[in-house]
Amino acid sequence: LLFYSLFRRSHSEDGELILEGLLNIYWGLRRPIRLQMYDDNERFRLNRYRDPTHSDTQRAQRTGKTHVGCVMTTLSKTFHTIERNTSNSTTNLVNTCGDTCGQEEEDSPQLLRTRSDASFMRVQRRSNTHTARDLQRLRAHRFSINGHFYNHKTSVFTPGYGSVTNVRVNSSMTTGQVLNLLLHKFRVENKSEEFVLYMVHESGERTRLRDGEYPLVTRVLYGPCEKISKIFITEADLGEEVTYDVAQYIKFEIPVLDSFVEKLKEEEEREINKLTKK
Repeated sequence: LLFYSLFRRSHSEDGELILEGLLNIYWGLRRPIRLQMYDDNERFRLNRYRDPTHSDTQRAQRTGKTHVGCVMTTLSKTFHTIERNTSNSTTNLVNTCGDTCGQEEEDSPQLLRTRSDASFMRVQRRSNTHTARDLQRLRAHRFSINGHFYNHKTSVFTPGYGSVTNVRVNSSMTTGQVLNLLLHKFRVENKSEEFVLYMVHESGERTRLRDGEYPLVTRVLYGPCEKISKIFITEADLGEEVTYDVAQYIKFEIPVLDSFVEKLKEEEEREINKLTKK
């Protein structure tokens, strides 16, 4: 009852009951999968590794406009003051410089320190580059497969066989839609046509979930116990269905299977002899 209570129930416009919940899927891949080269965080980091000389020049031109303009205006007015008032004292010159700088700084929307500190430039650039939405994206959770984060250094990866993951689906989603959702969750670049879903039973029976089937409905019908049956994702060309009759012999040892084959051959010989005598 607890298993079935975990699914949220709703009704469609036609009155059809729709279930929604987490579907556990086990990895059964034999070959590596390709993950996307960069995630959202990586794209922001790439901007930091541009040419430092070119970046510093642009930053100096962009962030130093207010400061340079203040200094140049001050010097220009100071020189004119010296030419007009050659008899003025040094004190008046200092006061003129201070008043002019103060006026220019009031006109400036942002007060900057009178120094070209690289760390200051870097801090200001970061604050101008990353908006609130960017910071939220940087803090966003990155999905992993058993602790593996997708990035450019490990873009090819094989999940551990039998490890489990889950996706939130509803009972109206087909096998193809569930596969696409799972691949998108881990940013897998492989096409969904390369993979299939199998219902693997404890007895060894393997039943493929067709494109028109609904994995969540199949999971509910088989019950909550995943020791009896599990949904595996495997390669389309490596997966193979195993019927119930064949699955009965899978757990036997090779010598026992050989004895079965011998008995079948003996029985076949007897049937052939009966037919020839007639």
